[in-house]
Amino acid sequence: MSVGTIYLEDLHIGMSRSITKAITFDMIEKFGDVSEDRNPIHFDEEAGKASIFGDRVAHGMLSASLFSALLGERLPGHGTIYVSQTLRFMGPVKIGDEVTATVTVSDMMPERKRVTLTCEAKVDEKLVITGEAMVLAPSRG
Repeated sequence: MSVGTIYLEDLHIGMSRSITKAITFDMIEKFGDVSEDRNPIHFDEEAGKASIFGDRVAHGMLSASLFSALLGERLPGHGTIYVSQTLRFMGPVKIGDEVTATVTVSDMMPERKRVTLTCEAKVDEKLVITGEAMVLAPSRG
């Protein structure tokens, strides 16, 4: 799927874009450095095994950041401004998991250039994150 801009005037309810990313330990390390979240459940094998997940897990916000990539690069794309985001974490993402994040236009307020999108992330068809984003969409006018 190409990156770029889908202008407000070309958006419609139900329009959707997805991205799939394999989560590696290197990504978790880099995200920990950037976010300064060094919770042992992400980095220490023993802490992970002792957790409710039975293994190390990725930061929830690492997987959720795929929504930002979709909104800023694919739907609506370049020029989009984040207004708000809700998230509910439904399950873990472990090292080596492939996460597929999808955003879908669910509501539009063209007079305010606002677009609401449902956000879902899945691992092996199992929902791991759900939420909603509101953005200001780029417009030709």
